[in-house]
Amino acid sequence: MSQPLVVSIPHALGREEAARRLKAGLGRMQGNFGGLALTQQAWTGDEFQFTAAALGQTANGRIDVADDHVRIELHLPWFLASMAEKAKALLQQQGQRLLTKM
Repeated sequence: MSQPLVVSIPHALGREEAARRLKAGLGRMQGNFGGLALTQQAWTGDEFQFTAAALGQTANGRIDVADDHVRIELHLPWFLASMAEKAKALLQQQGQRLLTKM
């Protein structure tokens, strides 16, 4: 198994507001990830665990919300791991969009 894909996104929102924005935005974002579908998802405190499906493959991951950053860890199967850099850039971009202070 390959190393997990890890993305850290800084924010200045505080833990509660960042978690609120992520909860509200995750459902809307599914269509923006090229056919990505969250098949299982659960929030436990400030941690979001999920299973996602794309291109007939399944990936597991988690999002940890901290006071000043969000850490996304995604375990990709070998087929999707070949697209890890593109996925990382997309996660960074979409995550930053959700966490930008308005």
